Amino acid sequence: MTRSPSLPPPAGGAAALLILADGRFPAGGHAHSGGAEAAVRDGRLTDGPGPVGLADFCRGRLHTTGLVAAALAASAALGGDPARLDAAADARTPSPALRSVARRLGRQLLRAGRAAWPDPTLDAVAAHHPGGLHQPVVLGLVARAAGIDPLDAARAAAHETVSGPAGAAVRLMGPDPLTATSVLARLAPETDAVALRATEAARAALASGDPGDLPAVCGPLSEIGAEFHALWPTRLFAS
Repeated sequence: MTRSPSLPPPAGGAAALLILADGRFPAGGHAHSGGAEAAVRDGRLTDGPGPVGLADFCRGRLHTTGLVAAALAASAALGGDPARLDAAADARTPSPALRSVARRLGRQLLRAGRAAWPDPTLDAVAAHHPGGLHQPVVLGLVARAAGIDPLDAARAAAHETVSGPAGAAVRLMGPDPLTATSVLARLAPETDAVALRATEAARAALASGDPGDLPAVCGPLSEIGAEFHALWPTRLFAS
């Protein structure tokens, strides 16, 4: 009987980025709508004439939540202190419900990341922070372990903040999936720009030694919607 050759060490760089950013990566993001479910319920997000269409909703998230998440991810990928970055993420997330979700997703991502790219740093984070760290911070740590550069870690974080709602909108409102994909494609240049801005901010904050210098913006209606969403007895998504 012949044995299968042992697998080589995990890939780094661009190949690893594709794995980490793939929606099928088992990190739990598919169960969350990025605020889309609450926005659909209260009429703010519509599939036709209305206050906000999908493109505007995603663009708003990209330049608020997306910028913050991308900066946190880049900071962690640059070697920033995870505990201090987690505290910075807490300060930038007014909603207790969203803080809980972020840590739950962080725990899931850390488990998947440790399986894909075994690394002593990830093991130490799991041991020292059993309650979990905010998901963007963990994303940056996993990216660092996988050999993904900080700018690409920021790209992955920024993209995730818009790809989640776009995918959820298909299930919530039933638009053509091609429409949702076209929204993401049109936002790609802005996603790159947000990732670059976030990475530059992360480098500046690392140089100053103060994570408080990272971008601090949010969408108040999304934060309020998350609190109401957490109380619903029946919902399609966890957040």
